[in-house]
Amino acid sequence: MYCFTDPWYLPVDLKLIKSIFQKDFSYFNDHGMYCHPKDNISMNLFNLVNEDWKNLRAKLTPLFSSSKLKSMFQIFVDKAEVLEEVIGSYSSRNEPLNIEDVASRFTIDVITSCGFGIETNALKNSNKEFMKCGVETFNPRLLKFVLMEVVPSGILANLGFKANGAHTNNLFNNLISEVIQYRETNKVFRNDFLQLLLELKQNQEMTDDQIIAQCFGFFAAGFETTSITVMFAMLELALNQEIQNKLRDKIEEVLEKYDGNVCYDAVMEMNYLDKVLNETLRKYPPGPIIPRNCTKTYRVPETDVIIEKGTRVIIPIWGLHRDPEFYPDPEQFNPENFNAENKANRPDMAFIPFGEGPRMCIGLRFGLLETKLALIKLLKNFKYTLNGRTKVPIEIDPEAIFTLKIKEDVWLDVTKI
Repeated sequence: MYCFTDPWYLPVDLKLIKSIFQKDFSYFNDHGMYCHPKDNISMNLFNLVNEDWKNLRAKLTPLFSSSKLKSMFQIFVDKAEVLEEVIGSYSSRNEPLNIEDVASRFTIDVITSCGFGIETNALKNSNKEFMKCGVETFNPRLLKFVLMEVVPSGILANLGFKANGAHTNNLFNNLISEVIQYRETNKVFRNDFLQLLLELKQNQEMTDDQIIAQCFGFFAAGFETTSITVMFAMLELALNQEIQNKLRDKIEEVLEKYDGNVCYDAVMEMNYLDKVLNETLRKYPPGPIIPRNCTKTYRVPETDVIIEKGTRVIIPIWGLHRDPEFYPDPEQFNPENFNAENKANRPDMAFIPFGEGPRMCIGLRFGLLETKLALIKLLKNFKYTLNGRTKVPIEIDPEAIFTLKIKEDVWLDVTKI
């Protein structure tokens, strides 16, 4: 297919997709996204290419290990408890809630606290500064997207172009610079993502500009993807009361083994929560496509098809996840798609919400843990039904560029149990 005059290649064969992600990764190791040193926050891990990406990925991978997540776990729990408190206020006022808005504010609080040691308190007081960053980053005007596709990055950067918007650029540069200066001047240590980056800086492995870029990348990767996953999960649970009740019972069943304590081990043991979350990611992958850029001329195996260097490759995640060949009745929300038998019978690459191979999402453990804690606290003591303001069936927004969006908000009625 074509974007203006540029050919885009869209593979649908699972073996070929696996080759692109894994065996022949060296031909497709670039997302093909805009980045330039003059737009420093664009130089984050998602956008970087070649050796710059490879070296940075190696440095950042240890920051997202299970042990690091465990060390931050109490921060997750603290924010999730505030989420539960906020939901209780909607219930006591008998007021419907916009679930994406609430989930976005929860996500901001988790990311800014775990990431940069900043307490935004967005759940209770909102936070227009970071909410605006989310809008600028994930809902760019079509003209901006076209410019990034057709105009060389060097020309755009020399014209002062900011891929993520002037507000977002200024906020992250000023805010993170201030936090870095404060911590270094006052010898402040905090167990968060920024602290780990500062340790790399002390070893002369990272500059301030690189730290700022990775902090922005941390925010961008986890903000909208997590909030819309929570939104879609809660939409389906409101539409499927039997599944909602079963999930609540299963959560309680596990928590009873841990004296009601929402601890790391308890969360990891919640198998039915895994099924519900995976089914949400199947039906509504936050990134409906994964872009790749062909970096060397490539012959498609067992064919005469040549993908020329520079060709954009689009992996159709949403299409694969809705394919009836892999998921009978794919429009139905069915967590049993992810029981042991069904998972074993599905081919590789039929479920890839985070991508695969060396360039798969580095923060997937962080995002999954954040989402699970949100769902646990949302469901443990509350029941949800659709509010009349919610338009069903939902309508996907065709103008959304980077993430799967719907045209109308999802409003839920909440009742304390």
